[in-house]
Amino acid sequence: MADVQYLRSLLAEHPDFPKKGIVFLDIFPILRDPVAFETLITHLVHHITSHTIPNSPSKKIDVVVGLDARGFLLGPIIALRLGAAFVPVRKRGKLPGQCVSATYEKEYGEDVFEMQAEGIKPGQTVVVVDDLIATGGSAKAAGELVAKQGGKTLEYLFIIELAFLKGGQKLDAPVYSIVQSDD
Repeated sequence: MADVQYLRSLLAEHPDFPKKGIVFLDIFPILRDPVAFETLITHLVHHITSHTIPNSPSKKIDVVVGLDARGFLLGPIIALRLGAAFVPVRKRGKLPGQCVSATYEKEYGEDVFEMQAEGIKPGQTVVVVDDLIATGGSAKAAGELVAKQGGKTLEYLFIIELAFLKGGQKLDAPVYSIVQSDD
């Protein structure tokens, strides 16, 4: 767990951002430090290879799905290490070609996520990656996109989980997070 403590120590806290009463945990100091970034990726890949894959029926991950936008920083690297495809989930109108979409609730209204229609083939196994889970709305929408294409989400992976918001309870697969925040 030394790596978890190390990564946690590098998260910058920004009080009252993006609004008063919220303490924002910033992952960018980790990404600016090559050793820390490698530690983060290695930790996530180790979790997948030692826990997620052995507990899956197929014993493999076919696709890593990354959520717009910080999931794009982690997902492609993890996918390469696993020998899996990377598929982005983006906000509506940002992907070319035919897309499938899912609507999710935000703090002030709704938003729509999309995935290219040929991104996941029926029966493929998937892990979904993002930097943070709060209320779980965006991750749930990503899981719906995977399911619409016949994929099976095995796990959702996050650097930070705002556990007090219970976002993981909305998801169709287990959640793994490196750092849990209860405030």
